[in-house]
Amino acid sequence: MKLDDELCLCFHVSKRKVLNFIRVNKPRVASELTDCSGAGTGCGWCRSYLCQLFERTDSSKPSSETERELDEPTTEQYAEARRKYVQDGHGTPPPGATTVN
Repeated sequence: MKLDDELCLCFHVSKRKVLNFIRVNKPRVASELTDCSGAGTGCGWCRSYLCQLFERTDSSKPSSETERELDEPTTEQYAEARRKYVQDGHGTPPPGATTVN
């Protein structure tokens, strides 16, 4: 996943925006990432990725813990997995969110 790829497909929040939010706002817990344009508050698909990203950039943890690799799907893999997640009834995108076919 590239920096400008959308991490939250419901609210069109890019990975870059989330990383900048973490750097500037220094959230104490992953749930505070919802303050970044509503990331994670739509269908719920991106929550686990947001948590992984938060853990990876958490400055309160020893560097050995924060340097672990993050599962980086391609943009297509990420969107397809989210489509299946929604199709299987695990989450419902809000009105106006990116549609899933």
